[in-house]
Amino acid sequence: MGLLSKGSPLNWEETKKYADHVRKHGIVQFLNIYNKVKERQKDVLLWGDEVEYMLIEMDEKNGKVRLVLNGGEVLETLQDKGEKTNPNHPTLWRPEYGSYMIEGTPGQPYGGTMSEFNTVEDNMGKRRREASSVLNKNETLATITSFPRLGCPGFTQPEYKPTPVEKGVSKSLFFPDEAINRHPRFSTLTRNIRHRRGEKVVINVPIFKDKCTPSPFVEKFPEDDGEAARAALPDHIYMDAMGFGMGNCCLQVTFQACSIEEARYLYDQLATFCPIMMALSAASPFYRGYVSDIDCRWGVISASVDDRTGEERGLEPLKTNKFRILKSRYDSIDSYLSSCGDRYNDIDLTIDEEINKQLLDAGIDKLLAQHIAHLFIRDPLSLFEEKIYLDDENESDHFENLQSTNWQTMRFKPPPPNSDIGWRVEFRPMEVQLTDFENSAFVVFIVLLTRVILSYKLDFLIPLSKVDENMKVAQKRNAVQEGMFYFRKDIYKGERMRVRFQCFETCEGDNEYTLMSIDTIINGKEGIFQGLIPILNCYLENMEVDVDTRCTILNYLKLIKRRASGELMTMAKWMREFVDKHPQYKQDSVITDRINYDLLRKCDSITNGEERCPELIASFTHAAKHPRKTDY
Repeated sequence: MGLLSKGSPLNWEETKKYADHVRKHGIVQFLNIYNKVKERQKDVLLWGDEVEYMLIEMDEKNGKVRLVLNGGEVLETLQDKGEKTNPNHPTLWRPEYGSYMIEGTPGQPYGGTMSEFNTVEDNMGKRRREASSVLNKNETLATITSFPRLGCPGFTQPEYKPTPVEKGVSKSLFFPDEAINRHPRFSTLTRNIRHRRGEKVVINVPIFKDKCTPSPFVEKFPEDDGEAARAALPDHIYMDAMGFGMGNCCLQVTFQACSIEEARYLYDQLATFCPIMMALSAASPFYRGYVSDIDCRWGVISASVDDRTGEERGLEPLKTNKFRILKSRYDSIDSYLSSCGDRYNDIDLTIDEEINKQLLDAGIDKLLAQHIAHLFIRDPLSLFEEKIYLDDENESDHFENLQSTNWQTMRFKPPPPNSDIGWRVEFRPMEVQLTDFENSAFVVFIVLLTRVILSYKLDFLIPLSKVDENMKVAQKRNAVQEGMFYFRKDIYKGERMRVRFQCFETCEGDNEYTLMSIDTIINGKEGIFQGLIPILNCYLENMEVDVDTRCTILNYLKLIKRRASGELMTMAKWMREFVDKHPQYKQDSVITDRINYDLLRKCDSITNGEERCPELIASFTHAAKHPRKTDY
């Protein structure tokens, strides 16, 4: 979860006084890093995944599931048993926004050999077993994207009530401050986003209109002082706190490239896959105890950290703010970084002109300069008193302050100062899946895709405005089967590769891309697109891969293939069908405690291999049952 400085956090009024200081020194820190490592070449192709988990308690007696707010203690125990004891421990654990959340990564990054793909699921299994072994009775580790009754009365263990009218950081009607991680960064972000915005964040998610759902669907909030009534939209589920977005879980992958040029190329190419992979991994159809009409969390998170003032959102004329800002700081990327992506940059890009000029004058090229100048239109949100005055030659906290609070679909990451880490890109849109097998499949698919992109020099670029349109489609209910996505038709730059894969002649302008289904994009359709799976299979045929690793990879690709075709459900669709068939469901879009308990009990059984789910994970999977903590 970004930069985790320690010290005395400043409130928004104090932070605002140092905003220009942070930007000024952040640019100096970036330039210092850039000038030291811009010529760096031949770094190893390393990569790693990040899986976020929720700690939940199964109360069988009362038929309830609650989020357990002891993530800090669990994290400390895991670190004490792991990396603090053995620097080469195979797993690493980090905090996340919710006090019921933890994040697990491999202890060391994976390398460039194909055999590494055969270790991903095993490492995820180690993480799950490690964390499960330190939980209490009736507690379990869940990889679910959105807790269905997050924000409902009594959703935490221990139970805390929200404090909308008292002193606190979120002042939410639904989400208690105790559900926020106790590290000061998280509460500071929550408070300062609200103070900078001038009001609580506003999240409105369309409700799924079932047979008995009230029409219009309008909620009343007893403790509301009028703010919620003004903000909540009819036929929408209203939420009012950062926790409703950042309290969700996701699956992310970070890649180290060989050079800055390769990192920029990968950043651009992978950006076009963000909506596709988000729709394929869709896993979050429920919010605040209601069935929604979306399948993905992205828009919810985007709204949950939207600190823009009314002026910046275009609701009022600019007076005290400098910029009209078109998006939340958690959103899709706004510009490509590679030279081949420049002509597809068709989105209005708001930049700080002074910073842009400073970067250009320092020798930074136009595309990278405008990228940084765009990130730096934002204010710092979390600043610690001890971290105001830094050594710009050897520290990068001010740069990271703004870099790490621009939460976009892709993140371009310069090396830390004085480290052996190279230029990296982070792929951020995917939703977390129930099982280690599924999560491994998504990770291996996207990593394998990067290898094919680099090996064949593929080009998936389309106008960035079309990627934004795809992002909107991807979040809709059942987008995998019903959505149509803009995608490039001819992805080969050279005639030799075009002939080899029997693809179409080079197209220009609007003819370069067309609307395709995800099935067509992943599996191919004659006369339209050859499909990613056939391309990956061809790549594998030409690689030296041991039999066991090849079998593992092919099983992962089968999962992706069948999800794309609709033969297997997304987790979001499966959860919807489970609720719809539940005997207590009244077709009123309400998820009761009992429905939630039965759903998450089923999820837990599938996750731990105690129960098969052929609609979600076909029988070809070879994922072994993960032992319970009692077996560890």
